[in-house]
Amino acid sequence: MKIALINENSQASKNKIVENALKKSVAPHGYEVVNYGMFDDSDEPLTYVQNGILAAILLNSGAADYVVTGCGTGEGAMLACNAFPNVLCGHIEDPLDAYTFAQINDGNCIAIPFAKGFGWGGDLNLEYIFEKLFCEKSGQGYPRERAIPEQRNKKILDEVKAVTCRDLKDILPKLDKNLLQGVIGRKSFQELFFKDCPDEEYKKLISDLIEDR
Repeated sequence: MKIALINENSQASKNKIVENALKKSVAPHGYEVVNYGMFDDSDEPLTYVQNGILAAILLNSGAADYVVTGCGTGEGAMLACNAFPNVLCGHIEDPLDAYTFAQINDGNCIAIPFAKGFGWGGDLNLEYIFEKLFCEKSGQGYPRERAIPEQRNKKILDEVKAVTCRDLKDILPKLDKNLLQGVIGRKSFQELFFKDCPDEEYKKLISDLIEDR
């Protein structure tokens, strides 16, 4: 599994803390963590809305299998991510949230409140969140006797989103150019995306959109 990490401007200073906690927690599973920034406060800025755009590009193109993101409260990043097709993002504050989201909702993205309650032991809470998020195969249900109706509801939600959301390839060209270029115009994005993306159509689309400044 390839897990993408995305931080926005208000929480850029925590990027390395989050990356270290994530890598430590998923190392036993052999998962790869790819850090898309912001790397620090001097990096090219990303808003939480742009986090959603970036998460959608990575998940829809196959450049990443899972996205870990957030903002000060986590709410904005969650809303932005869930605005796009094929992104199911949960708001995660603690390890129990992480475990139940993975097992009941079987999503592919989480938004963490990196400012809310992030004091002494904040790095440990992140480690415990990531441990419970990835401790076993997702979508198995919790409690297990509820697995069948929970899996049925997840399938229904996926079918609803397939109707209510357009294809991302149709959405991206219609977004505000400056907003989009703030995501795909970043040098770090281009270096990682074109290396990791297996979908040639998405590679061409992103290349064309980068050139269309």
